[in-house]
Amino acid sequence: MKVQTKTVFLLMTIFVTTIMLSGAPIFAENETASVDVAKGSSVPGCEAINECYIPYEVTVDVGGEVIWSNVDSAAHTVTGGSAADGPSGVFDSSLFMAGTTFSHKFKEAGAFNYFCMVHPWMEGVVVVQEAGVQPMAKLVVKAPSTEETTVIGMSSDGKVRVEITSSNPSANEPMSINLKFRDSSGGGLKQHANYDIVATQNGEEILSVIMAHQHEGQGVHNTKSLASNDAVDIKVTLLGFGLPDNQVNWTGSVGEIFYFNVIPEFGMIAMMILAVAIITTIAVTAKSRVISRF
Repeated sequence: MKVQTKTVFLLMTIFVTTIMLSGAPIFAENETASVDVAKGSSVPGCEAINECYIPYEVTVDVGGEVIWSNVDSAAHTVTGGSAADGPSGVFDSSLFMAGTTFSHKFKEAGAFNYFCMVHPWMEGVVVVQEAGVQPMAKLVVKAPSTEETTVIGMSSDGKVRVEITSSNPSANEPMSINLKFRDSSGGGLKQHANYDIVATQNGEEILSVIMAHQHEGQGVHNTKSLASNDAVDIKVTLLGFGLPDNQVNWTGSVGEIFYFNVIPEFGMIAMMILAVAIITTIAVTAKSRVISRF
């Protein structure tokens, strides 16, 4: 009996590992990140889709380096701060020409906005997290067509609870996502939450809200109409808690990332994926403290 149990466990482990290696992303420490100063960004328009700096947002660990490459034909700057509030003094490339690069190493955690002094509609953000912080485990959960699904993620320091309640993915209809940030000790909503939320379906972006601010600690977001009933991936990046015009004093688990996945049916494939998610969750419980609730 013991031999049979060990064999089953071994086969299950191999099965789970195979699926994880074939489909799950491998997370490494964020030591460096690269950003392109977009072609044509010297003319207004790129700001409408957050593509003046590509990508608009990057994440590195404390001590990590971001390298900006000017692939445009015009000269630009990479200046910490914003056009509205002016330079922050944290970093500044000064004017650097087409075909050249600028780099900066970040020594403190936080979310750092930046812009171009010459073309102030150009904006980007660098999220700096504590070295070694890993993204939260992805959970796959049941989402019956007549119900909503709630998933709860706990920050690595155990102080912030993130709740996502979503409607069921349905073709030709938008998906509603209700997001709440709570104090894990008392359960009350944490005010002035700042975050990014991105949702995709089959690799297509169906929702992207950058630098969202919720005064009461909760917000509702609606995706565009879905192309199918397939699973939806949701990524939430916590930028900190505080007033939007006082970013240098934001507190909380700055830069922590939460991944969630909602599937519409509880068929055999979903059960297999859920089994993988449960085993993965058990394996990382001590680190991520992620809990799912059905």
